[in-house]
Amino acid sequence: MKPSAVAPAFLPVLVLVPALAQQPLATPLVRLQANIERITKSINADWGIYIKCLETGEEIALDADHQMDTMSVIKIPLMMEAFRQIQAGKFSLEDKITLQESDKRPGTGIIRSLDPGAVLTIKDLLTLMIIVSDNTATDLMYAKVGGVEPVNRLALSYGLKNTRAVFNAEAWFKAIAAAPSRDQFHREGKTPFALSSARDMGKLLEMIERGQAVSQKSSDLMLQMLRGQVYSSRLPKYLSGTAFRVPHKTGDFLPYIANDVGILESPNRNIVVSIFTAHHYGTGAYLEDAIARIAEQVADYFSYR
Repeated sequence: MKPSAVAPAFLPVLVLVPALAQQPLATPLVRLQANIERITKSINADWGIYIKCLETGEEIALDADHQMDTMSVIKIPLMMEAFRQIQAGKFSLEDKITLQESDKRPGTGIIRSLDPGAVLTIKDLLTLMIIVSDNTATDLMYAKVGGVEPVNRLALSYGLKNTRAVFNAEAWFKAIAAAPSRDQFHREGKTPFALSSARDMGKLLEMIERGQAVSQKSSDLMLQMLRGQVYSSRLPKYLSGTAFRVPHKTGDFLPYIANDVGILESPNRNIVVSIFTAHHYGTGAYLEDAIARIAEQVADYFSYR
């Protein structure tokens, strides 16, 4: 057989093999991000997500700089400002506050169920503000540190340009009570409790985990409080029995907003996971479960790696 008769039959194979070999393979981190994006697309909501492994520097950022309503997640920078003022000698964790009937706030928390005259320390207030998101404790702490502006100055000093406390709990609850409906109140977005972004809150968590928030001692105490978080239907939901413990703080205005920011802590890896949501009008439990599934994906990835 003549060479000219053979060459055309093999030519397609010689061209196709190099083309296939040049197809890029998705890295494990890219696959993790794709899995997270699939979860977010299964829920009709706005998302802001920031994930960072403190040991490897691996990051995933999905609309991570989008400024969104924090709801009770703002209680983390409020806690940090309290510890900053404690460090400066303005007051101490052992200082006591006597509860007045006028101090009580609606929503989450247990202090509103106590009798007037109950005596609580600053440490009690900070702990309850974090672990059960107590709104009465929140407003007592805002009063103690001097309102929302010291918290905003703290955020700016850390370079957090998207973070701003707007109202205390009393003012926010009055605003929603005056609104025509909860749906309209959220859609208009004129009265956020506070504002931040997933990346901003992720940076704060990294500072706390690295012992750089105010001081090592203050950071350790803040982590201790965050580890006592009672609400576990989001980041920690599928992580029981794993190597990870999850200090975290939730923020809620269900079904519209379900935020959760925390750290997946293990002996070998510490991963910041900061998740904000908004404009969700379906079943709140589905939104919470989607957040839990994202945390599960992150934990599985770093456990395997």
